[in-house]
Amino acid sequence: MAGKGEAEKPSVSGVVENRGRLCEEFATITGTDSAVAQCYLAENDWDMERALNSFFEADMEKVFEVEDSPKESSPKSKKAKVEESAPTHSIDLTEDGPASTCKPSEEDDKKLSLISWNVDGLDTDNLAERARGLCSYLVLYSPDVVFLQELIPPYVQYLKKRAVSYMIIQGGEDGYFTGMMLKKSRVILIESNIVTYPTTQMMRNLLIAQVTFRGQKLCLMTSHLESCKGHAEERMKQLRVVMQKMREAPEDVTVLFGGDTNLRDTEVVKVGLPSTVYDVWEHLGKAEHCRYTWDTKANTNKKVPYISRCRFDRIFLRPASKDNVPHMAADHMNLVGLEKLDCGRFTSDHWGIYCSFSTG
Repeated sequence: MAGKGEAEKPSVSGVVENRGRLCEEFATITGTDSAVAQCYLAENDWDMERALNSFFEADMEKVFEVEDSPKESSPKSKKAKVEESAPTHSIDLTEDGPASTCKPSEEDDKKLSLISWNVDGLDTDNLAERARGLCSYLVLYSPDVVFLQELIPPYVQYLKKRAVSYMIIQGGEDGYFTGMMLKKSRVILIESNIVTYPTTQMMRNLLIAQVTFRGQKLCLMTSHLESCKGHAEERMKQLRVVMQKMREAPEDVTVLFGGDTNLRDTEVVKVGLPSTVYDVWEHLGKAEHCRYTWDTKANTNKKVPYISRCRFDRIFLRPASKDNVPHMAADHMNLVGLEKLDCGRFTSDHWGIYCSFSTG
């Protein structure tokens, strides 16, 4: 729908009319004005797709720029001036809107919804578009809680700018780390803390948040356990820490863990789950379509020369056991992120997990 029309329209008035229409369309999509639209379209030969990509990439670059980079002494470019004129207010991509009608029907006032996802922030290729892809899923599913792994600081800044209906808790500040997003209108944070894994070689830890949901006490946990086959012993040590924390939680608290565990089934068997804790995927019947969250057969982001299909990403639940306390139970699971983005890649090299829980 781009500026090929310019060549097809012989008259000057026709060109002006077509460009005016393109500016209107660009401004509507981006939430800017005709001046910004004209600059981006003109710089991209009046090709709408290229102009939009340029605009959104520039928007992401401002968030992803290195904070300690030296200030440029040279005059600002035309593009930089255009960026300065763009609106600076937050845009809440996760507020209720037309896309919210696509949310799964499970989500009602009494159900807790969750997405857990390793977003692969360490892969910088197409990172801007992939971050926007994550936000699109937040719009679609409007989860109450989001567990994220492999975040990097600029990615968090982007989410803080775009997903303003969520509170974001970070499991670190430097390098890469985990994070939680809590929907402000539904989940109330009491306190959060980070539990270190003493012998990790990969900057891994356990992020814990004490919250309430509809008056019910929840302990939310996320982690990115040690990666690679050769680190099985460390990974199992970390799983034991997670299970101990789940076991120790008060009886009137529901504990929900989600994350990229990197676990193999044999490792879980060796460690063993407490009798009060269950693996949500197994509890819901081991649906084949939700089995593999790391699947190089279907997910081509890494372009590896081998096929690996693993259930690295897992959700564990320990319901509250105290009498007269609502009993939470998992009732639905599916994978998200299965669609390729316009760049030809997926939002992450992992599929995300969406779950809903009844709190009856």
